[in-house]
Amino acid sequence: MAEKLLDLSQPIDVPLLDATVAAFYGTGSKEERAAAERILRELQNNPDTWLQVVSILQNSQNLNTKFFALQVLEGVIKYRWNALPVEQRDGIKNFISDLIVQLSGDEVSFRREKLYVNKLNVILVQVLKHEWPGRWPRFIPDLVSAAKSSETICENCMAILKLLSEEVFDFSRGEMTQQKIKELKQSLNSEFQLIHELCLYVLSVSQRPELIRATLATLHAFLSWIPLGYIFESPLLDTLLNLFPVPAYRNLALQCLTEVAALNFGDFYDTQFVKLYTIFMVQLQTILPPGTKIPEAYANGSTEEQAFIQNLALFFTSFYKSHIRILESTPENQTALLMGLEYLIGISYVDDTEVFKVCLDYWNAIVLELFEAHNASDNPAATVNALGLQIPLLSGMVDGLGSQLIQRRQLYAQPMSKLRMLMICRMAKPEEVLIVEDENGNIVRETMKDNDVLVQYKIMRETLIYLSHLDHEDTEQQMLKKLSKQLNGEDWTWNNLNTLCWAIGSISGSMMEDQENRFLVTVIRDLLNLCEITKGKDNKAVIASNIMYVVGQYPRFLRAHWKFLKTVVNKLFEFMHETHPGVQDMACDTFLKIVQKCKRKFVVVQVGEAEPFVSELLTSLATTIADLEPHQIHTFYESVGQMIQAESDPQKRDEYLQRLMELPNQKWAEIIGQARQSVEFLKDQEVIKTVLNILQTNTSVASSLGTFFLSQITLIFLDMLNVYRMYSELISKSIAEGGPFASKTSYVKLLRSVKRETLKLIETFVDKAEDQPHIGKQFVPPMMDSVLGDYARNVPDARESEVLSLFATIINKYKGAMMDDVPRIFEAVFACTLEMITKNFEDYPEHRLKFFSLLKAIATYCFRALFVLSSQQLKLVMDSIIWAFRHTERNIAETGLNLLLEMLKNFQVSEFCNQFHQTYFLTIEQEIFAVLTDTFHKPGFKPHVLILQHLFCLVDSGALTQPLWDITALGPTAYPNNVVFVREYTIKLLGTSFPNMTAAEVTLFVDGLFESRNDLSTFKNHIRDFLVQSKEFSAQDNKDLYAEEAAAQRERERQRMLSIPGLIAPIELQDEMVDT
Repeated sequence: MAEKLLDLSQPIDVPLLDATVAAFYGTGSKEERAAAERILRELQNNPDTWLQVVSILQNSQNLNTKFFALQVLEGVIKYRWNALPVEQRDGIKNFISDLIVQLSGDEVSFRREKLYVNKLNVILVQVLKHEWPGRWPRFIPDLVSAAKSSETICENCMAILKLLSEEVFDFSRGEMTQQKIKELKQSLNSEFQLIHELCLYVLSVSQRPELIRATLATLHAFLSWIPLGYIFESPLLDTLLNLFPVPAYRNLALQCLTEVAALNFGDFYDTQFVKLYTIFMVQLQTILPPGTKIPEAYANGSTEEQAFIQNLALFFTSFYKSHIRILESTPENQTALLMGLEYLIGISYVDDTEVFKVCLDYWNAIVLELFEAHNASDNPAATVNALGLQIPLLSGMVDGLGSQLIQRRQLYAQPMSKLRMLMICRMAKPEEVLIVEDENGNIVRETMKDNDVLVQYKIMRETLIYLSHLDHEDTEQQMLKKLSKQLNGEDWTWNNLNTLCWAIGSISGSMMEDQENRFLVTVIRDLLNLCEITKGKDNKAVIASNIMYVVGQYPRFLRAHWKFLKTVVNKLFEFMHETHPGVQDMACDTFLKIVQKCKRKFVVVQVGEAEPFVSELLTSLATTIADLEPHQIHTFYESVGQMIQAESDPQKRDEYLQRLMELPNQKWAEIIGQARQSVEFLKDQEVIKTVLNILQTNTSVASSLGTFFLSQITLIFLDMLNVYRMYSELISKSIAEGGPFASKTSYVKLLRSVKRETLKLIETFVDKAEDQPHIGKQFVPPMMDSVLGDYARNVPDARESEVLSLFATIINKYKGAMMDDVPRIFEAVFACTLEMITKNFEDYPEHRLKFFSLLKAIATYCFRALFVLSSQQLKLVMDSIIWAFRHTERNIAETGLNLLLEMLKNFQVSEFCNQFHQTYFLTIEQEIFAVLTDTFHKPGFKPHVLILQHLFCLVDSGALTQPLWDITALGPTAYPNNVVFVREYTIKLLGTSFPNMTAAEVTLFVDGLFESRNDLSTFKNHIRDFLVQSKEFSAQDNKDLYAEEAAAQRERERQRMLSIPGLIAPIELQDEMVDT
């Protein structure tokens, strides 16, 4: 029945179309809906359907049908408008305009058809983008005169103007050409007089709330771009300020005033800004009397009232960002300014993330500005310039500057003090804290990191550090006062203690050492007391987590105070027996953190002690770790390894290591002893778990001790390889018998974990040990068969990718010393791994990445080993490299590109230079251009450019003595030299790839490459311009093309942060002052 809709040779049957649309949106059977969808989709795709739109809109009774018709029309206007004959364009234009006027002409239909009218407005604006101003110059005057004919038409005209402004100023990027946008902006500007008069007329005369609201909304869209005279030299601001106290218009008027407050064009209109602010503050006091508890008002307010408080925050922060200086100028203005800051601090306590973000963003900016002025004034007579030379300033100039700065600091002292309290009360949770309160009010271990909270912590921490620098005394007093209220119970809640301790931890490094010592002695003593006097498991867990966080942030203090350090570490050992979720984890993490910064303190005999702390610890090791989980024990062992590494006497060091490894070694000896009796013993699941645990403990200690771990790894090395081989055979057997699914069983997974951990242990040791080739020579031969041979013999699913990364580490470490072993390594892993990774882009991602890392290590340090490859094998290598950098997985592509660059550099200086480049030069150039111009590969921009630069420089470097073109086909004299050939080849290559570019443009680009090849930055910019010009990268996010510049900017920011004490937390600094 509905099929006849598809025959567009006769007028469309509108009731039938209504029924089809109703079936599509209806609750009928799935089949009915699918059939209706098919017909509607075909109609929508038919290029002639739009000719029926007028008849559908006039006759349809169903709103969804009308929307369907308008959707068809919108497609035509967007993509085919300029191809339509003039009379059809005018017909659509007039029909839409008349329909809008007709529907918005009377109150009843306007309210009833609101959605429909809104969609018609959107269509009209789409038409305007093509027609106005060129072919419809009278649009704005016509609109304004229509608006004066009735209040509902006027309200809808406002909606159309708002849409137009948004289309032109906010959403035009990528939709219209730059030229068209410019033309529309100029038209709006030149005709704004009429719109401006209409808005003012409505706001002063109309009594209709809907119309006034629509006008304010339109004004809000226009204020950011209209000529300033319309704002400051007309009654507009007075009108807005008069509407501000009226509840119905309050939010819209405030949004308009905020747009004005954000304008910043020099000091020409300063007096108007002051007047605006002064009147605003007077009115605000009647709406929201000073002293109102804003957080409570917000919590109990309606949506409108909550929006008002959020808008108020936006108004204050916008105004202050641009104009705070003019409010500092006279005493009256200062009073109004301080009152506004008071309001803003009140709003900052509102329990709403969005509101708080707005306030915090501003507080961070103002505090930074005050800090920078204060920082420069601390030492004005000898301002140190970038070279560290002291330049004396004239003393009179200093006094003038100084007194201004002092007055300004006094002006802000009160609000800044309140701001410190705010930061302390609302401090966000740092990453190290693992213990949180869940929504049911229970204290639990955190399961997910919340990135928003971490970003907020970073900004708050920075703000509080600047505040601390502005006044250390006030910061310290406020923190200690709040802490004493925790102790006497007056202010005790989990949240209050948490935010206070997070704040205390966050300002580490910002105080002078003696002040920090005095402050921390009180803090740590009070927190330890609090832990003693408070009852209840949850309470104790919260206090424990805070003690651990604070002590972990102050390594300088702990290094200087052995008694405190010892007390703290013993307290951590206590917490290691506390089974409350999260406490043990945090205790082990904090222990590691403290040991890393204070390790020397534990291996020397301290005053009043009989032996070094590490020895005492090793004696009671078994009891300390009795309640810990395996992963916590590994962290603990890593920490003790750090201590032992700090011992300089080799004899003591070996003795400590032996005592530390006593428990795992005992267990290992038992297992190996049993296995010698019967190999079956090793197949038991519990035994496998124990083996895994022992190996993980060894890896943890190896990561701390490096070379000094030699005696321990020698002890277990050969037995470990035997276990490795045996488990490997078990895995292969299970997979051979059980098929590929066997590799997913928990038993096989467990066996593989042991193999992986074995490889990881060897890799960790090699990586951390000092560069001593004899160690390599000692450990590599035994692994040749049990590890490499095993890899080659296994089925693909049982091959461990860690084998590849282990040998990459070995070659990176021992470099050329491994030259003789490379052929064996190649033989074992090369062909079989390539077979695994060249079937498609997805399988074995780990093997893929590690295989290229191994190749890169060989290409870098044992390059000559590649010469023994046959040309077939070399082709496989080159294909796999091209394969790698074509990969959309970023790290694989990056590894491939770096490897290619390494190979090119090495081949250039080898005797095979001509042979290699004759075979691969053109292929590499073509493939690099292919990824360079593919938007998926933007992140590889830097290596792409380096490789191209290398190729273009190589062409006439003298290293190439043979022609690159095909001599057999073209003869040896086809081109005068390689430069001419490569230039022609490149022009042809790009010309066929970019048919949208003219031959002249392509030639210009290629010549530019040759001209700029010796200057990397010009070469790079030249390529960037080409990418945008070739339209591959236009109207997209091109930040990856500028990644290098962004990295340099980040480094400058880090240097700035390093110059301000505390901005980079002491715990994160590479310690120059490692304790002695």
